[in-house]
Amino acid sequence: MFKRLNRSSPWVWMTAGMVSLCLVAVLGVMLLIGWKGLTFFWPAPVYEFQVDTQRGTETLFGEIYGVESVSANQLKEAGVKLKPNFDSEQNRFLIKIGNREREDHDFVSVLEQNILSQTPRPDIAVIERTEHGAFFGVPTGYMQRGKVVESGVTPRFFEDKIEIADQQREAIHHIEQGEIEKVNRQLNVLNSEAGTYKKADQAVPQIILDEIETLTERYQTLASSLNVMRSALSLDYLIIKDRSGLSVKVPLNDVLSIWYPNAMSWHEKLIHWAHQIVRFVTEDPREANSEGGVFPAIFGTVLMVLLMSVMVTPLGVMAAVYLHEYAGKNAFTRIIRIAVVNLAGVPSIVYGVFGLGFFVYFVGGNIDDLFYSETLPNPTFGTPGLLWSSLTLAILTLPVVIVSTEEGLTRIPVSVRHGSMALGATQAETLWRIVLPMASPAIMTGLILAIARAAGEVAPLMLVGVVKVAPSLPLDGNFPFLHLDRKFMHLGYHVYDVGFQSPNIEAARPLVYATSLLLVTVIVSLNLAAITIRNHLREKYRALEQEL
Repeated sequence: MFKRLNRSSPWVWMTAGMVSLCLVAVLGVMLLIGWKGLTFFWPAPVYEFQVDTQRGTETLFGEIYGVESVSANQLKEAGVKLKPNFDSEQNRFLIKIGNREREDHDFVSVLEQNILSQTPRPDIAVIERTEHGAFFGVPTGYMQRGKVVESGVTPRFFEDKIEIADQQREAIHHIEQGEIEKVNRQLNVLNSEAGTYKKADQAVPQIILDEIETLTERYQTLASSLNVMRSALSLDYLIIKDRSGLSVKVPLNDVLSIWYPNAMSWHEKLIHWAHQIVRFVTEDPREANSEGGVFPAIFGTVLMVLLMSVMVTPLGVMAAVYLHEYAGKNAFTRIIRIAVVNLAGVPSIVYGVFGLGFFVYFVGGNIDDLFYSETLPNPTFGTPGLLWSSLTLAILTLPVVIVSTEEGLTRIPVSVRHGSMALGATQAETLWRIVLPMASPAIMTGLILAIARAAGEVAPLMLVGVVKVAPSLPLDGNFPFLHLDRKFMHLGYHVYDVGFQSPNIEAARPLVYATSLLLVTVIVSLNLAAITIRNHLREKYRALEQEL
């Protein structure tokens, strides 16, 4: 037995088995997240349930959200009286009934024995709204400018009206986020300049006062246009018959889309599924992040990782070059290396506290005192934002880049350096033209590890810039275009917020899986881009290494 263990083959099989087990576990987790996340966007059938309750027979419109088996003993212990045909294990259905503003709960739990009938009526529609979640009902009419239209009200008719409403909402959004925001920024700049003159007890120049007056009139004109557009949009209603047979007026300006899942073919469901995924990736969140899309979180995550990469790579490379090429081998450099290795094991929340205290309060506060004193006490850079989050994560991932770069520098033969300097190159020229290009694959490896860690961090970001809902993106068309002082959204924090802070956990649970899948996809995409660059650099300098 000991002779067999001394051979290499048992250990090879053991390590191969462990690697296979890890791969199966990772793939299993990814398949679970993908299945739970992607199936959420599939148009599930909506049934008309006839349910036996203590108040009599009730009608429900809803989707089957989940099914679990419950034994008869559990039901008897809970005091449930079993019917003769259901004296053994039976199913308990979790049904999403929607209509949040009219029902006590979004979900109801119904035992199989209490369901008298379950019919997938083709005329039941799902109405997605900007507020109060989905509405399940049967469209029966349309109210236009106070007049009820019942003839010719087809699914295509509703889709055309909703498309017109989408165009009007887009025009309103363009005015709010484009023109009005631009006017507000210009007014803030002019008011700051006027405040500077007032603090110095000087008269404000008339040209500034005239510009403020012109912009104020422009703002009032835009605000009036918005009121007119919103009023016109709020005059039309969809008339929907709910589960109790009552006609409900749903404002058109709250309706985002409508579909009939029971009447859709497989091909139509596939198109709808793809369309819902695109909307999830490209739209803003709604209803306390429990509905809508995650585009601001995707944008914030990618932008923060890119800024972090730009900051950490030069710092890490310069530190590694100094330690390996210039610093002497003494006790001081050994202490520095030990400190760098130990920094990699510091909990991330400690970096968040450091970033809050040093970057936000100290550096940002001094920047406000020097350059933005006219806006105080309202801080500009003395508050958590994108810049401080990127710097904090750069410090967090700096040890990884230093260690990886120094290992790459160590693998380059000393003869390469000596040969370059023997031909007349200085040490700096040798470093810049020979050593660093040959070490670039190792630098990219450190950057890949830094991206993988930084993109998934959440704890430090909660202290230095990430928020639940950001009012605007850090990048827009207003000068200076990239606003490093703004707060931003992050996919990791979005997962935490939806999963643990949402007021409607059952409705938000599928979004946790969908956002988690999206976060993994973003991290993998960033890593693949870095790996592609590393492989290109490795192939580029492989011939040089072979010649040397």
